[in-house]
Amino acid sequence: MNFELSALWKQLEAMVRGSIALFPSLIFAVIVFFIFFFIARSVKRIVRRATGNRRHARNLGLVLGRLAQGTIILIGLFVALSIVIPSFQAGDLVQLLGISGVAIGFAFRDILQNFLAGILILLTEPFRIGDQIVFKNFEGTVENIETRATTIRTYDNRRIVIPNSELFTNSVTVNTAFDTRRMEYDVGIGYGDDIEHAKRLIYEALDEIAEVLQDPAPDVLVMELAESTVDIRVRWWIKPPRRIDDLRSRDQVLTAIKHKLTANGIDLPFPTQQILFHDQTEETDGDRTQQREGWPAGQKQSPRSRSVGGALRSLAKHNA
Repeated sequence: MNFELSALWKQLEAMVRGSIALFPSLIFAVIVFFIFFFIARSVKRIVRRATGNRRHARNLGLVLGRLAQGTIILIGLFVALSIVIPSFQAGDLVQLLGISGVAIGFAFRDILQNFLAGILILLTEPFRIGDQIVFKNFEGTVENIETRATTIRTYDNRRIVIPNSELFTNSVTVNTAFDTRRMEYDVGIGYGDDIEHAKRLIYEALDEIAEVLQDPAPDVLVMELAESTVDIRVRWWIKPPRRIDDLRSRDQVLTAIKHKLTANGIDLPFPTQQILFHDQTEETDGDRTQQREGWPAGQKQSPRSRSVGGALRSLAKHNA
């Protein structure tokens, strides 16, 4: 029994002596690792600052900065392990990574997929930080493109975190991809109004708005003969194409068009329905000039209007 206690005590004493002997190396290894860590952060900051003023190289700077940071930290970890364990070699690290790589790949498949998608987004640049995008039901300004997810700020000041793999494999609308953007709105006028006159008035209203670009020029086109209106599509261009500029120009354009048309006697009708009573006799059947409601009379005289009661009495007298 005393022999077992003596052996255990010797083992414990050897472990304590080994730990004490290893403690200076451990402290030095931690210091070295933190030096590499701060160097990695500084390199990342330098790369991002060097490419931050260049719009087309900004995302590439993010990729290079993050890769440089990860590489330097990995080197620092290897140096720290070599200090603590002098027998540790680079081949041991490669072997360790190779053995655990398969297990890590299965365990963190989604994370690795988002990481690769984030790198590809940063390299291909379908959108950049500061762009306004639409993805599914989300719309806002891109705040940051990380290696795992992209964050956007909505126009009502909420943050949306979207995994990079979804952004990379689905359709994304980038509203600020170009310097200009075309807006459009349909205006309905009455069937009795002069279409060319209404179009000239709309052009005049657009010319009075500074936010509407003259190059490219705005368009005013008849698009549809609807049930109650003649629909005219108004198209104009704005710069810059951000959401706030869209709202401001739309407010000014629609306000100016409404005032201009109503001030000049152009009707802006709401949906209506008419019930027409026609004389369907052999003499007038098929002659629309004799059916007053709903069709122009052309060069002939329009029939007199009659009340519904009068039409019913005339019909009853005819059938009597």
